[in-house]
Amino acid sequence: MAIGLLAVLKLVPWSDVISNAPKIADGAMKLWRTVARKPPAAEFPPSGAESALPAEAHSLAVLQVQLAAAEAKISDLHNQMLESSNLIKALADQNNQLIKRCEVIRIRVLLLAGAVVILGVVTAISLAIILAR
Repeated sequence: MAIGLLAVLKLVPWSDVISNAPKIADGAMKLWRTVARKPPAAEFPPSGAESALPAEAHSLAVLQVQLAAAEAKISDLHNQMLESSNLIKALADQNNQLIKRCEVIRIRVLLLAGAVVILGVVTAISLAIILAR
């Protein structure tokens, strides 16, 4: 299973992921600011508006009930959009932190690989000196 995971990780273009992480975080911030700024849909028409025509009163009442239901649905959708944009912002922030940590780990691995190579060379030279005597 670890071999499959390593194969998948090798296929990921990490340089693209690292270079695009700030763009993703900025895009999420812009989305969150845009959505958070928008107010929920206002009630239209105002609740005090009444029709002067009694023959159309029933159909008007039906339309007002449908309008109220539509406004409630729009308000729910707006709240869901706010929650979604909040989640996207949080995920983008976590992605940014993950990319920074991966970069630190990558640098540490390179340093450790360099140290291993140096120790290998020193060991080979030491063995050569010992065997030459």
